[in-house]
Amino acid sequence: MTKADLIEEVSRVVEMTRKESEVIVEAIFDSIVRSLRGGDKIEIRGFGSFRTRQRQSRVGRNPKTGTRVEVPAKKIPYFKPSKELKDVVNAGSKNGAPEAPAPEIPA
Repeated sequence: MTKADLIEEVSRVVEMTRKESEVIVEAIFDSIVRSLRGGDKIEIRGFGSFRTRQRQSRVGRNPKTGTRVEVPAKKIPYFKPSKELKDVVNAGSKNGAPEAPAPEIPA
């Protein structure tokens, strides 16, 4: 699913214009990014949590030339799915049975 697909889905489910749905989706993504930049953790119950992790500096290799390159330390975004999300994704995948429709995830 792409961002455009998500906007279309929100537009269809909520019965809004595509432009209004785009504003909502953009606002959610912007809020998540702004919180992560500020070092905050975002927890969406029944879905998962977003946070940042610190990566140490390391020595890498340029795959084209093989030369050693110093990779600086940096923060990376990390998503940890909730148990409920894992259960919904894995529902119906046991014993090769066809997947049942996914239940609604509470907001």
